[in-house]
Amino acid sequence: MRKFLISSSILSADFSKLGKDVKKVLKSGVDMIHIDVMDNHYVKNLTFGPIICKSLRNYGIKSIMDVHLMIKPVDRIIPEFAEAGANIISFHPETTNHIDRTIEIIKKYNCKVGIVLNPATPLSCLKYIINKIDVIILMSVNPGYGGQLFIKNIYNKIKDVKKIIDKNGYNIDLEVDGGINKNNILKVAKSGANIFVIGTAIFKEKNYKINIKEIKNELKLFKI
Repeated sequence: MRKFLISSSILSADFSKLGKDVKKVLKSGVDMIHIDVMDNHYVKNLTFGPIICKSLRNYGIKSIMDVHLMIKPVDRIIPEFAEAGANIISFHPETTNHIDRTIEIIKKYNCKVGIVLNPATPLSCLKYIINKIDVIILMSVNPGYGGQLFIKNIYNKIKDVKKIIDKNGYNIDLEVDGGINKNNILKVAKSGANIFVIGTAIFKEKNYKINIKEIKNELKLFKI
């Protein structure tokens, strides 16, 4: 069984003191940070550029940076995020004309490759690329902004992807992004995910350590 990892979405952090807040949440027990990059084109919101990654690295953030690109077109900006300190770069199939080429660009910069599937995106797009990727991210909300409710139909989609991974023996992490909290994380884990992107449920109250502990306590109830 893969190790469970909490990827904290900094979209919900305090932007007025971002470096300090990110360092605080890492010290409180999250495993990695998730950077939601939005362009006001593919999605309606506008968030971070590569300079944020670089600034966090310069501030002393050494954790894994899980960069989720919600931008179109996506290819040109990938090298900038890689050079700014990204470890994992994930993109949506809808944001590129040539999925395989985009994968190769990410690999060229020695970053792990993630494919992000929206709630209604079919799994068929994985068929010819799954042997080239490291992470599959299933969106459990529609991309574009934080604080949305988890879409319950995604539980079955998680199970379907997990079956594909296990059946073929792929070494792929299964990540779920959106609306995860202490009330549903155990069911998400039981469905097959091992990385959980969490923003609002961690940052909603100032005592991050308590919030994270409550979430991790739920994962301790997981039984194979």
